[in-house]
Amino acid sequence: MCGMPLEERLISQNFWIKGELLVMRNVRAGVCPQCGEKVVNAEVGQQIFEMLQRPDIVTNAPRISVPVLMFDEVALKAAHA
Repeated sequence: MCGMPLEERLISQNFWIKGELLVMRNVRAGVCPQCGEKVVNAEVGQQIFEMLQRPDIVTNAPRISVPVLMFDEVALKAAHA
């Protein structure tokens, strides 16, 4: 961290588990207003861990679709823009 005081916010946190992207929304975290680093306290971290251990929560969560870009394609298009 850069040393700035953290501001409490609700964030989205991404996890890759067994090749699957999981997005957890409304996570209480401290966020640095300067560098954007996110920190969750031990209690929140434990709650996240426990939620991720429950297949029923993961299975019943809403699904979203996200675009997947190949870096080379993006770089090529940016070079021609």
